[in-house]
Amino acid sequence: MVAVTSRRRTLAGQLLILQLAIILVVLVAVAAVSLAQSAATFNRVEGRRVAALGEQLAGNALLRDRLNRPAPGEAIAPLVQHTLTQSGVTSVTVADARGRVVSSTDPTLVGGQLVLGDPGVTRGRSWFGELELGRSRELVAQVPVLGAREENLGRHLGVVVIGEASPSWWQRLVGASSYLFTYLGIASALGVAGSWLLARRIKRQTLGLEPREIAGLAEHREALLHGIAEGVIALDPQHRVTLVNAVGRRLLDLPEHCLGRSLAELRINGRLRDVLAGAGGGATPDQVVVRGGRVLVMNRTTVTKDGRRLGSVTTLRDRTELARLEQELGSFRSTTELLRAQTHEFANQLHTISGLIQIGEHDEVVRYVDTLSRHRASLDLTITSRIHDTAVAALLMAKSAAAAERRVELRVSERTGLDRLPPEVAADVATVLGNLLDNAVEAVAGDAATGPAWVEVELRQDTASVEIVVRDSGPGVAPELATEVFTHGFTTKAAEGGERGIGLALTRLVCHRRAGEVAVTNTDEGAMFTARMSTFPTAPQGAR
Repeated sequence: MVAVTSRRRTLAGQLLILQLAIILVVLVAVAAVSLAQSAATFNRVEGRRVAALGEQLAGNALLRDRLNRPAPGEAIAPLVQHTLTQSGVTSVTVADARGRVVSSTDPTLVGGQLVLGDPGVTRGRSWFGELELGRSRELVAQVPVLGAREENLGRHLGVVVIGEASPSWWQRLVGASSYLFTYLGIASALGVAGSWLLARRIKRQTLGLEPREIAGLAEHREALLHGIAEGVIALDPQHRVTLVNAVGRRLLDLPEHCLGRSLAELRINGRLRDVLAGAGGGATPDQVVVRGGRVLVMNRTTVTKDGRRLGSVTTLRDRTELARLEQELGSFRSTTELLRAQTHEFANQLHTISGLIQIGEHDEVVRYVDTLSRHRASLDLTITSRIHDTAVAALLMAKSAAAAERRVELRVSERTGLDRLPPEVAADVATVLGNLLDNAVEAVAGDAATGPAWVEVELRQDTASVEIVVRDSGPGVAPELATEVFTHGFTTKAAEGGERGIGLALTRLVCHRRAGEVAVTNTDEGAMFTARMSTFPTAPQGAR
């Protein structure tokens, strides 16, 4: 058995049929209105005419005289026929005072009882309307015949009936207007042509897709948008949100009803607005933005079709946890670099000792070893005497060795003082201090034009917070960037790339998580970063 499936009509075909049906309904309605107007005009005009003819015949002296005598039919028949011939009406009928038809142009009515449209006709009142007379329905006027002589003055003598046959609907339609069919034909042609053009235009705008295909695309799009783990947001050329999935709305902290609203209405400003709006022009891969306590990596692509710009699509990835893992890996990397730096330093010192032994300067070997021991002990004593938290002290020792390898002097301020901290607080302090030191060393390393390169650390503690101050001898930070370096993921490193700048962004996140803040200012000698954090074990989450 072969299953036969009926071919579905296309969207353009459905629209064309629908438009043609609408045009047909309009034409029928116009024809009905024309018929109603024609009927009203006929009743008004012909009603007045038959009424006038009836009054004229009822006032005829011969008719009045003969109706008052026996067998009046033969005498008034010529008068009735003459009235019919002269007026061109359909029928003329005369009845006596008892309502019996005595003369009529329709022989079938003679001798019968006259049907009155209004009983008031026998009391001297005229009436006109539609009645069934014989085998046809006519518009009739019934006029009473009243006596005029002294012996029958004002007495009801009979009734004169003048009838005009009502035209058929086809006759009324033809007679409604000599141009009606022309108007209807032109309207039909214009309607059909307009419907066909509309169907073609809609087919082009829908790219030839049928409704079921459009519905399928919409369902697939929704499934795709809400099925991927990344955030997606689309903007039109006026920077209004045209599409966003649930992940994108959550990462950007957008309200539920954000579609159709502009970036300004959604209060998206600063770095995030620049990336979404494409301030730099073209595609912007792997842009780091801080939003709502998260480190986001954004990729923006401009969408064009036939040379026309349709808007842009931006994907978002939450790199907060990955950035934290990178910082943890960075601590292991710092340890590796420290071991490498110490290996390099020890190798140089051993080479020096070996050379002194070979040339026989044994006393100089002893003095050299004593000098190295005193220098190491002095550095360890300086750090451990002022910083009692072992994690932070170890970090400073490692950073000092790494900085020395890059010919940067790491100083510890005399005002430094830090007690032992809870483990979670010490970890956050080490993260912030390490990021600030790395940025400061990178900023001053290799810059011999301003003299010896140095970085100074100052740690201060009170009952509720820890303050970290890192000064350097570098070129400083431009004033217009002082409030943007952390939100933009700004970096003082000369190299640029998608992986740069996350350290400062994480620094700000950690400070906010600890109910603190971080800022940068310029001094006479260089830049100064100041970070403050609460030491309470459960600090509230920071603001955005």
